[in-house]
Amino acid sequence: MTTDAPDSVTTAPESAGTATTGTATTGTATTGAGTGTAGPDTVELDAVDPTTPATAPAHPAPAHPARKAPGTGTVIPGPPPAAAERRRSTSTVRQTDLLGLLGSAAASLSLTWLFFARIAPFSGALGFVVFWYALFIALYALLVSFDEDGPVVRDKIASAVVHSIAVLLLVALLFVVVYTLWSGRRAIPHLNFFTRDMSVTGPLDPLSAGGIKHAVVGTLIEIGIALVLTVPAGLLCAVFLNEVPGRYARFVRTVVEAMTALPSIVAGLFIYATVILALNVPKSGFAASLAISVMMLPIIIRASDVVIRLVPGTLREASYALGSPRWRTVWHVVLPTARSGLTTAVILGTARGIGETSPVLLTAGFGASTNYDPSQNPMVSLPLATFEFVKSPQPTMIARGFGAASVLLVLVLVLFALARVLGGRDAGQLSRRGTHRRVVASRRDTRRFTERAAARDGYSSASAAPAFRTTTIQPAQGVDGS
Repeated sequence: MTTDAPDSVTTAPESAGTATTGTATTGTATTGAGTGTAGPDTVELDAVDPTTPATAPAHPAPAHPARKAPGTGTVIPGPPPAAAERRRSTSTVRQTDLLGLLGSAAASLSLTWLFFARIAPFSGALGFVVFWYALFIALYALLVSFDEDGPVVRDKIASAVVHSIAVLLLVALLFVVVYTLWSGRRAIPHLNFFTRDMSVTGPLDPLSAGGIKHAVVGTLIEIGIALVLTVPAGLLCAVFLNEVPGRYARFVRTVVEAMTALPSIVAGLFIYATVILALNVPKSGFAASLAISVMMLPIIIRASDVVIRLVPGTLREASYALGSPRWRTVWHVVLPTARSGLTTAVILGTARGIGETSPVLLTAGFGASTNYDPSQNPMVSLPLATFEFVKSPQPTMIARGFGAASVLLVLVLVLFALARVLGGRDAGQLSRRGTHRRVVASRRDTRRFTERAAARDGYSSASAAPAFRTTTIQPAQGVDGS
């Protein structure tokens, strides 16, 4: 009879009255004969000689050992080892998407060439590009529909269209920048182009004579006056829109938003009609600065308004809880917190005003010599000089015009890059230098507080010392001194 004992194990010594067949080892059932005493839940094992050295099993136990089913001789295998966890990709771009885009582009290009060259009498580069793009979108939608459902197909098509528009705008921007710099390459290498004006230079003179000094000086003077006028007004208006809510603030915000889309020629006509014609102010740098200010002001107000909204309200509440009035809260809490964003707003407004041509064309006049007085005589800026130079049929004047445009373009790109760098930090986030100054100020305040506490403790000890001083009571003296 064969018995299984998974629950208990009994070790029996070898004897004549007990017959065992085979050798029992731990975890292995034995077959007993005759008077075997192994019960249904018992396994008999031979006695183990303690002097016999233990030997390692021929095969090591698996990480998940097998077990036996109770009451049967069936061995149930253990669970399989857990597979290593694969890292999940968080990228939204899959290989199938790239292959679909490349395949659609190649197929549409081939079909477009076939239509234009073999089948239909089509011609023209613009028509080729438009026909290719339409086929590309259609073929890409067809490929995506094989693997995805309707909403995903529409999402892929919209994503392809949006990215296509972004690429188109980037290509157009690069074309403008490269074409302008390449066309102005003849004038820029000459040093006199930056140090002389056109007072003694004619259209037929070579590029080694004359320059754009008068335009650079006029641009700096006009934009400087415009900044003096627009920065305080723009920041005050932005603070008013955020700190003094109400019906009038909503009306002002609506007017500012409408002025943001104001055409530049309208701003020039407004200054020309109200300042030059009505007030008899001559065409000058000051009139041009007023026209540029009309264009810069809504940009600065809008950008500053958005930045001041990002200041956490808890900072204002903490300042009010400490008893600070509203003006002190704005001056010491709101404006320092939004400093980087306000700087970005000013730079964006400057970049908008420095490239305006229409307002300056109506209000500044044109001259060939350098003018340092903005209140009288015409004052030329870089956009106006570019406009006047490229109108000439002479190649040298056209080269000077593209050189002035290149200088203006580089200046605007530098301003936008500076705005991007300064505006990359959140409201209240300090730069490395600002963090260092804050740490130094904190250490100085800590040292001052420590010295003040030490001085206060010393004063308290000195004032409390007479209270613990012991004195000897002398007997009262009489009037006669006895």
